[in-house]
Amino acid sequence: MKSNIASAIGILHNPVAILFSNDKQQNTRQFQAGKWGCVMFMLGAAAKGEIAVFDRKTFGCPGGGVGLGFGDQYINFPGGEDCFCHFLSTGNDDWEQGREAAESVKPYLRPEAFDHFLHGERYVKNPELVKKFIQSLPIVDIPYEYVVFKPLKRVDPSLEKPEVIVFLGDMNQIAALTILANYHRGTGDGVIYPWAAGCQSIGIYAYQEAASETPRAVLGLNDISARLTLQRVLKDQVMSFAAPFRLFLEMEQNIKGSFLEWSTWKALIACNIP
Repeated sequence: MKSNIASAIGILHNPVAILFSNDKQQNTRQFQAGKWGCVMFMLGAAAKGEIAVFDRKTFGCPGGGVGLGFGDQYINFPGGEDCFCHFLSTGNDDWEQGREAAESVKPYLRPEAFDHFLHGERYVKNPELVKKFIQSLPIVDIPYEYVVFKPLKRVDPSLEKPEVIVFLGDMNQIAALTILANYHRGTGDGVIYPWAAGCQSIGIYAYQEAASETPRAVLGLNDISARLTLQRVLKDQVMSFAAPFRLFLEMEQNIKGSFLEWSTWKALIACNIP
């Protein structure tokens, strides 16, 4: 399956289709069961042309399990949800249960990861607000066994229907995608930008929009941990733009006659700003 949008705006990385399946595809990348891994590694691999698959034992980390749609996996964080709330905020060094959990996982963590577990990632002001953040997430347990990341060019539309199409682009390309997502609607709210884990922006938030009568795209990668991981894989600084499949098809139909054929866009992409 080809994306005319990707060609029109010069996307360098393969658009990635996210699909649900009950059948595991062959020759795919997959994390080992129970082993840590960041979903962004697999997104990067799919953007390079590989197929990646996840299930309820191979989603990499609790946040990844949540982001991919495998239910509330924060309850399975080492030490439970309370330890996760401390981890995302002020750290687990300030309470006994947290310190005990830290000691139990220390043999399995890299020094940097252990430091974050103990002293926190500092992304939310306090643990109580992390609880509020979790409650706000559109957590869902999808009725499928697998989530698949597949380069769009390897999708057979006669056999497969993606849930979401993820573009990875620079700011000029993201601006173009944002205009195109609103182009046919007469409104300016066709794209949302929630603060969330990188996998949640392309996963559960986009899934929620896909179920909407008027689906919006989800701009993502305001998660700097995810940005760091993906930048190491792609050697590029990008944002993610997750379009529910129905919206993607609408956008594909709106290239002809749009700004993408006009002088302002051509002048912008001709500028070589370092």
